[in-house]
Amino acid sequence: MIALAQMAEAVLRTADGREKTALSHEFAAQWRAARADGDSPEIGTAKPPMQPARPAKPDLLSPRDVPHRKPGTPEGRIAMLHAVAHIELNAVDLHWDIIARFCDVDMPIGYYDDWVKAADEESKHFNLMCDCLEAEGSHYGALPAHAGMWRAAQDTADDHMGRLAVVPMVLEARGLDVTPNMIKVFKQAKATQAVEALEIIYAEEVHHVAYGSKWFHYLCGRHGLDPTPKFHALVRQYFHGNLKPPFNEEKRAEAGIPPDFYWPLAQDA
Repeated sequence: MIALAQMAEAVLRTADGREKTALSHEFAAQWRAARADGDSPEIGTAKPPMQPARPAKPDLLSPRDVPHRKPGTPEGRIAMLHAVAHIELNAVDLHWDIIARFCDVDMPIGYYDDWVKAADEESKHFNLMCDCLEAEGSHYGALPAHAGMWRAAQDTADDHMGRLAVVPMVLEARGLDVTPNMIKVFKQAKATQAVEALEIIYAEEVHHVAYGSKWFHYLCGRHGLDPTPKFHALVRQYFHGNLKPPFNEEKRAEAGIPPDFYWPLAQDA
């Protein structure tokens, strides 16, 4: 078994989505098996690319240039599934990247357990979305996608706490806000496969946000920092845009993010 950081780098350097997620599943299974035997496997070191390998398609566009389609139409629902697939593929890389990029930071073994599990689940989520697209006669790469999703990773490449604040606690928390309405759209269309897939994603994303909150608070405690103002400062520094209500306060609280973390940032707008 190679070191965990080397596993992470290998995933990041794999371009094809299905191949990337298959490798992600394989490495996560190896990690789980080693941990189940009571081992503390080697974390190791890595040289992750600043930009992960990506398939030739989809075409990546500026957010304002991505076509908007009405969600109530078949084309709109396919576009929605494609957008979620793109988010999930980015999430696979984001969770492996936080392992590879910050392997020099001394963290408890549970930190790596959490992010390996999150990467494994994001890999499942990508494949669920691809299966839904293929059932509708489409596929990942058939439509253009948002080019800005990796920007948060690039901006926080040298800031571990910034990465935890912006990726799981802002970007993934936003998924908790918007996914219930997406599920409603597919329920109205009687698209059972998509509903079941999105419900799995919705349930598991709460845990990914919670991992971010847990380890952000852990590092704040290590450095004697007040988590709330530190979170506000990091989001204002690295997040390009404004936090916009409505917020899913119940699920955010379940993930360990109280209202005084995000409402002041929404009021900045």
